[in-house]
Order: sequence, then C-alpha cells, then structure tokens
Amino acid sequence: MNTNLLIHNKGQGMRLDLSRRSDLLKSKGVALRQAVRTHWPEYLMEAALLGLFMVSACLFTALLEHPASPVRQAIADPFARRALIGLAMGLTAISLIYSPWGKQSGAHFNPAVTLTFYRLGKVAPWDAVFYVAAQFAGAVAGVMLAAALLGPAVMDTTVHYAATRPGAQGVAVAFAAEAVIAFGLMMMVLTVSNRANVARLTGLCAGLLVAAFITFEAPLSGMSMNPARTFGSALSAHAWTALWIYFTAPPLGMLLAAGLYRRFSRRRDVVCAKYHHQNDRRCIFCEYHGGAPPEFCGTGRAHPSTTP
Repeated sequence: MNTNLLIHNKGQGMRLDLSRRSDLLKSKGVALRQAVRTHWPEYLMEAALLGLFMVSACLFTALLEHPASPVRQAIADPFARRALIGLAMGLTAISLIYSPWGKQSGAHFNPAVTLTFYRLGKVAPWDAVFYVAAQFAGAVAGVMLAAALLGPAVMDTTVHYAATRPGAQGVAVAFAAEAVIAFGLMMMVLTVSNRANVARLTGLCAGLLVAAFITFEAPLSGMSMNPARTFGSALSAHAWTALWIYFTAPPLGMLLAAGLYRRFSRRRDVVCAKYHHQNDRRCIFCEYHGGAPPEFCGTGRAHPSTTP
C-alpha cells in the first residue's frame, strides 16, 4: 500500500516537473518572438553602427599606414600617424553615439558593453543575445564592405584589415592592457552616465578615450576593447593570433569596473544601458527595467514610446 502510494506520488511529481519545464520553454519562446517582433530595429542599428565603425577603421588605417598613401608619405612619425587615427576613430565613435541610431539603440556596438549592462540587470536576456549577434555580424560586414571599397589597399600587410594583434611586448602585456582600457571605459560610462547634469557628455568622453587609447595603448595590443571588432578584422585577414585575449580581457575589465562601481560608488544605481539617454528616441532598456528617472529623459518621460 505504502509502495503504491509512493509510486503514485513520484508519478505526480514527474508530471508536475514536466509541466513546469513545458511552461518555461513556452514562456522563453514567447519572450524570444516578442523581442524579435518589437526590437528588431535596435538590433539592425547595432549591426550598422559597428559596421560603419569598421569601415572607418579600415579607411583611416589605409590612409595613414599604406606605403602608397600620400598622407603616409607626408607624415613619417608613427606616433603622429597613430594620433591622427585615434582622432579620426574618436570622432567616428562620437558621431555614431549621437546619431539617431546611436541614441535609440544605446550605441553599445560592443559585446563586452552589452554583457556588462546585462549583468547589471539593464538589458533583457534576449536583447543581449541579439545585440551581441548583431554586433558580430555588423563587424564582419563592415570589414568586407571596406575591402570591397578599398580593394588591395586594405589587404596590404601595413593595413591588414585593421586587425588587432599583440605588440612586441607579448600576449601577457596585451591582455593586461586590454583589461585596463576596458575597465577605464566602463568606469567612465557608469560614472558619467549616472549623473543627470553630465550624462549627456558620456558619448563625448567615450570618444576622447577611444582617441587616447589608440594613440597611447595601441602599440601594446592594437587597441580593441571589443571582441566583435577584433573578430570582424580577423575573419577577413585570417589573423587568429591570440584571439582569446580580445574575447576575454575586455569583458573581464568591464565586469570588474561594474562590480567596483556598484560596491564603492555613492551612486550605486545604474540608470540605463544607453550612452545617451537624454533624447526623444524610444528606450528598450527602460521597457525592461522600469524606466529612468525623468531628469535623465530628454522628453521628461520615464517610459519612452514603444514604437520604432
């Protein structure tokens, strides 16, 4: 009798467990379809933003480093050329962040940034998945487009599809350098973007850091901070040297910055996952985490419109 009751109870427990799993899978499927149906514009924007960044990287690297370039011939000092590339890419980053697409998508165009904001609870799981996928696709497409536009110039060993590689000091230094600059970028983003009086300057500060890092840090690691950016160049260049550095150091540096910010900052709350939130574009991140305070919203609304 007791044995039969035990078997019966186990059977009921198994049916309940299977039912819960089925409900969980259904809910995940609903969330997936909802994310794609309503947030596909942001996913395409992220792909396009990083694609444009990669076109710019290839273009300015070819202009300043290809031996046949008149600019390269006119500027013999490698530091000066690197500073000019840094300036060009910093301005590119600023332009993309403050563009209509950047204002709407949040202008991550970096899987490490998206992962960090997901860890902070500001990005929905499916949005994080599709953002990262879009960023990788955009980086690959951007380098391929640059190759089609620039031809042999981008394939030259001095340009090499703007690939990032460890410098002469080796992989250990490259790993440490990538982690440090990623830490610095994310700490700046969290510190500036979470202060209403200076939040709108986050994109400007990010561009200045990009320019400075390319100028001073690039000899150590090539200055990536971005797994998708490195992969896009590596795929076309077939340059897989120490790829693991660029897939591990930037996320680790940014996650460390986020953890320390949450632990020690007096402003521990993170408002949103956008670089530039004070605008009238919709915010899919506010839809997920409940909305930013009115002082951080360009329209004074905590929940921007949910229409594309």
